[in-house]
Amino acid sequence: MTETTTIRGDDLTARFSDKARAVAAIVEPVADLDAAFAYCVDLCGRRGACRITVSGCDEALSPPADHLCDRKQGKIVAAPGLAPEQFAALAARCTDQGMTCLRTGMRNNLSGVDIGFTIADLGIAETGTLVLNCPGEELRLATMLSEYHVCVLRRSTIVADAFAADRLLLDYMRKTPDYTAFITGASRTADIERVLALGVHGPLELHILLLED
Repeated sequence: MTETTTIRGDDLTARFSDKARAVAAIVEPVADLDAAFAYCVDLCGRRGACRITVSGCDEALSPPADHLCDRKQGKIVAAPGLAPEQFAALAARCTDQGMTCLRTGMRNNLSGVDIGFTIADLGIAETGTLVLNCPGEELRLATMLSEYHVCVLRRSTIVADAFAADRLLLDYMRKTPDYTAFITGASRTADIERVLALGVHGPLELHILLLED
């Protein structure tokens, strides 16, 4: 009997959460997608970054520099992978808070996306890894170029290890030139003097929202 058939769903969720937190991911439960949208918008309001511009930002700058600063353009949430009705619900919340919600046009906003919002296809408990099938460029960019990545993971899609997902992964691989992302924790590197730095090659933080389904 394999591990996949002997581990209960609650145990898989607990194991996934422990492993994800061990690599600096933030893991929180949510009751439904609407709660996930609320979490995303609240996070963007509290911690979203300003746009990167050649003039910098307006903190402690001279009046001429402040005039040039582009910081006041507002905050952006990118959710290219959502179904139309899901996107509409998130976009409505963003609009209420004065934020922009994007489903397309990531290349035009490469330096200004605060939150990338996605829904994972799979979670691997052994390593706390999210698996996202990204057939389009928009979704790939949202997972890599946002300041913060908020990802919804349905508890029912958590498996024990990669071997338990081999059929699904093989299906993804056959649909070339699709791109499958394996995301474990926040982006990190120790290339510079062996000092660990987060957010260098991707989002600064990964927020995983566990959805009961």
